[in-house]
Amino acid sequence: MSKKLLLGIVVVLLVTNIASLLFWNQEEKTVISENDEMEIKQNEPVATIGEEEISYQQWVDKLRSAHGQKQLKTMVDRVVVNQLSQEENIEIDEKIMQREISFLYTMQDIMTEEESEREEEKWREDIIYRYQLQQLLTADASIPEEELQTYYDTYGEQYNFSSSIKLSHILVDNFETAEKVYSELEQGAKFELLAREYSIDEETKNGGGYLGSIYTSSQFLPSSYEEEALEMDDHTYSEPFQAENGVAILYLHKELPEIKFTYEEIKPYMESELALQELGQTLNADPLWEELDIEWIYGQ
Repeated sequence: MSKKLLLGIVVVLLVTNIASLLFWNQEEKTVISENDEMEIKQNEPVATIGEEEISYQQWVDKLRSAHGQKQLKTMVDRVVVNQLSQEENIEIDEKIMQREISFLYTMQDIMTEEESEREEEKWREDIIYRYQLQQLLTADASIPEEELQTYYDTYGEQYNFSSSIKLSHILVDNFETAEKVYSELEQGAKFELLAREYSIDEETKNGGGYLGSIYTSSQFLPSSYEEEALEMDDHTYSEPFQAENGVAILYLHKELPEIKFTYEEIKPYMESELALQELGQTLNADPLWEELDIEWIYGQ
């Protein structure tokens, strides 16, 4: 790959990821935002402070010098791991993927269905990269079977995921109020706004009724909520129902089912994790660069 091409990649990366997802328009000599929210003419200053101007080129040069090497290295690392994983036929099991994604969902705030889809796509790329990198770095290491079995017997439960649901609710005193709220939902009103207006649950109403991510085995999850939620689809709301402390309407953001691993299923991932610890290595792709012919503008 030529140095000019690599330099072009840096510029595109910086402009794309740092400068509000911009792209280059050669004919009009403008930079336009992905959502057409902003148009920047390159021959005009991007900022004016009194009589002093900052040009578009100054801005891009500064971004490139400040972040270019780090961002380009990240790109190269990803390609290195991908190429070597293909050569070694390293694939990550979908069950592992689902477990990692489920854990990530429990740590997120409320997301729309579209946001969830976008985030999950990014998560998948990151999870695949991380596990493939881990297996590549420990390809020549070996952990005795007895040690692996003992570790699994002691810590195997930490690899499992307990079923959870991410919920919001609107709790009111009676069905008359609940039916009014439900009618407004059917007309397109936002669930969180109605929760702030109508809900009698003082702990959650100001947060739009959001209850967070709750294990289905938790004593803090009312049984009526669990029964109702498990009959719902993600990103939908329920009809009013009698709950323990009033009449409730639920919004199910995400149902996350239980995921459990047998010893044989988790063994290769557990082995590479333990090997990484014993080798004292971090998840860094630098050692893998030597296995491929890499040229880049920052040298060897």
